[in-house]
Amino acid sequence: MANALFDYGREGYLNGGLNWLSDDVRCILVDTGLYTPNLATDQFLTAIPGGARISLSGSLTTKTATAGVADADDVSFTAVTGATVEAIVLYKYTGVDATSRLIAYIDTATGLPFLPSGGNVAIQFDNGANKIFKL
Repeated sequence: MANALFDYGREGYLNGGLNWLSDDVRCILVDTGLYTPNLATDQFLTAIPGGARISLSGSLTTKTATAGVADADDVSFTAVTGATVEAIVLYKYTGVDATSRLIAYIDTATGLPFLPSGGNVAIQFDNGANKIFKL
């Protein structure tokens, strides 16, 4: 699969359920051996099985939205252990998995896949024209 937006994530931006600049957006490192994304039907964090969730980030910072392009500061994960990470999922954090809406799926990025070794992991978002994603 290639980098893409979840259909319900796009819908959220169009109907006002998501706001890139003001929502608490976070990332999750994912083992695709235990999670196969369905961009058309996966809506909330509950779609990603617990075993596929390798590590969760804190809130993205310095988010910008210019000309439909979403960007933010690079993100770090602390003391990452577990299975091989093949993808990163961005989601709106609400504190409840059943309402934390999935936004974007990234599996084509520098450094993916990787096997965590217990150390910290820094994810550097693309600095090209489309940054993290473009609506």
